[in-house]
Amino acid sequence: MEFSLEALLTDIEALVCCESPSCDLDAVARSAEVLAGLGRKLLGVEPERIVLDGRTHLRWRFGNGPARVLLLGHHDTVWPMGSLETHPFSVADGVLRGPGCFDMKAGVVMALHAAAALPCRAGLSILITGDEELGSPSSRGLIEAEARGCEAALVLEASADGGAIKTRRKGVSQYRIDVTGRAAHAGLEPEKGINAGIEIAHQTLAVAALADPERGTSVVPTLLAAGTTVNTVPATAMVQVDVRVWDEDEQLRVDRAVRALRPVLAGTQVRISGGVNRPPLDAASSAALFGLARELSAGIGLPELTEAPVGGASDGNYTAGLGVPTLDGLGAVGGGAHADHEHVLIEELPGRTELLFALVENVLAKGSPSTPKNAADCSGRARR
Repeated sequence: MEFSLEALLTDIEALVCCESPSCDLDAVARSAEVLAGLGRKLLGVEPERIVLDGRTHLRWRFGNGPARVLLLGHHDTVWPMGSLETHPFSVADGVLRGPGCFDMKAGVVMALHAAAALPCRAGLSILITGDEELGSPSSRGLIEAEARGCEAALVLEASADGGAIKTRRKGVSQYRIDVTGRAAHAGLEPEKGINAGIEIAHQTLAVAALADPERGTSVVPTLLAAGTTVNTVPATAMVQVDVRVWDEDEQLRVDRAVRALRPVLAGTQVRISGGVNRPPLDAASSAALFGLARELSAGIGLPELTEAPVGGASDGNYTAGLGVPTLDGLGAVGGGAHADHEHVLIEELPGRTELLFALVENVLAKGSPSTPKNAADCSGRARR
């Protein structure tokens, strides 16, 4: 199966040129309509428009039975409105550029083109969400409900360096620590205050000490704030904390330790909010599907497929957390996600789309290599 580079580029341009920062509900809704139009053109059917907390998600389902293969992606980006003025869409010297092209609008277009080429789509579900860059606050339940019972979840996030498939991802936890003290004039009577800034410093050092570099566990205080004016003892302070771990035991260890934090200064109060956002995507969740992808890649004459663990998380963490075989990083090859140099290597687009097509076709026809069991063929009968 050969895919037209010109057709892929045309559709990627349409999607990239409709800006969709996650925090702008109207922009995400407009992007969803552009995406719905592309799907209607390629797949011949309208998607379901699922609006949760004001955010627009799209879903296509094929066949009368339950979903067996889920193609998963997102159309929101981290780029603010107006980014096209400073980072215009362009294709030059084999490189495509534009806000969100690599993460992950090119991958979304690849999913639609691969699905459109399937001789039979029964058992396929395509879910494109609109809030992944925020941690999927509204779409997590939708993703998990759609993935539950599937034989494969194929995630169209961009590849790792050199086109590597992402077969392992760290789990993510996010916390906010709020401290309450007591305000006082910093010059006249500082002794009457209880300094929330000093308390948050104690808490920041305590939480940072929970990191374990040998196990790959990072615990990073990020956003920090305290006080109101330069001559007032701070009555309030806060710090936000980003945690990344390779395994669930570490995630639980850090969670227990953060929740056990107690005030150091007398009279202060400490409140913990947040928690586990995404479970780790373990290599075991991807092993069988990656083996199949490598075999199929060689069969269609692509370069040897490689794999890589990455610290970033995706919605694939959610599907893997359910026990669904999950393969991530099947989208565009390039680099610079979230950065000024974000780009896609256009020569890789047709081949990666062909690989995705082969994966979906194979699993729909034969079942997942990691879940040997009867699978429904396109006539609706069970394979034996």
